[in-house]
Amino acid sequence: MSPVRYDLGSVGFHKSGAKMTQDRKPRVALLAAPETSASVLYGLYDVLLSVGAVFPDMTTGTPGDAALDVLIVAASREPFRCFGNILVEPHAAVADVDQVDVAIVCDMYTPIDLPPKGRYAAEIAWLRRMHRRGATIATVCTGSLLLAESGLLDGRSCAGHWAYRELYRFAYPTVRFQPGAILDRSSEDDGLLTAGGVTAWHELALHLISRFCGAEEASRTAKFYLLAGHEDGQLPFSAMTRQRPLGDAPIRASLAWIDDQYALPNPVTAMIGRSGLTKRTFARRFWAATGHRPIDYVHALRIERARKHLERGDRAIDDVGFDVGYEDPTFFRRLFKRTTGLTPAAYRRKYAQIASAG
Repeated sequence: MSPVRYDLGSVGFHKSGAKMTQDRKPRVALLAAPETSASVLYGLYDVLLSVGAVFPDMTTGTPGDAALDVLIVAASREPFRCFGNILVEPHAAVADVDQVDVAIVCDMYTPIDLPPKGRYAAEIAWLRRMHRRGATIATVCTGSLLLAESGLLDGRSCAGHWAYRELYRFAYPTVRFQPGAILDRSSEDDGLLTAGGVTAWHELALHLISRFCGAEEASRTAKFYLLAGHEDGQLPFSAMTRQRPLGDAPIRASLAWIDDQYALPNPVTAMIGRSGLTKRTFARRFWAATGHRPIDYVHALRIERARKHLERGDRAIDDVGFDVGYEDPTFFRRLFKRTTGLTPAAYRRKYAQIASAG
């Protein structure tokens, strides 16, 4: 446990004036809501709060000085319960915080088919205000949806949890979502920084520590907390997301059929024939329902099944490829790597390590 204790006065917050005063420490605000994961919020809080203090304590027995001012903010200062019924007691309401160096939007869960339209109005207005005043706005996981909703990501690329690729496609079409990215720094010069799925906060924290406190402090923090990177990106951890089209009976029937028949030769031709639609009409309606071309959907489904075989068995890789519908082993291996970021052999090793830890 970090020996550092948060002192609200140290961050320059004055309730009476509702202002943030300048001090010599970079100020980091963690934006939380009832939909936030405690692991992200308190993981970031503990790590960032201890920068500069905990490493010397653990190596020399004498604590150093905290290098960052860290506070938790929310729409209101009233305590609330976040995901898992964990108590959160914000240090300040967003309306009372006028200046920060970094505002980190912690993950804020929403279903994969439900954008946060009309929600988080106070938080989004505050993020826009902080951005105008020069703060870097960073996000973790679904936190990037708030930036998309704010319009700050229009025309830009961003990271976020891989499961929200389709949500970005239909709800925020001007945002270039990067499902494999752990940390998207492409807009950092413009004050925007987005991290991928939940534990991508590790990379985000170390990057911010390096930027504001120096590479040595980032290295020390990584050593103390055993923070390791996601060098392979998010794709090895991803899974195929499938939402059934409620109103298109031929496409819905096709998707149900292909679930079991994905390994057959020429499955797209078979689906079109079963649907009673023309090739062009089928392709258009299939895209509208799934966000995929029919053949790309079949490939995605096949690779998803191949993943499962590789995770739980030791069958020859070429046999796995044949079982899911690929007679050409070279094509299978190339497609698998493009989809998952790893070769089939590397993917098997990765999940064998995970399984052996159980």
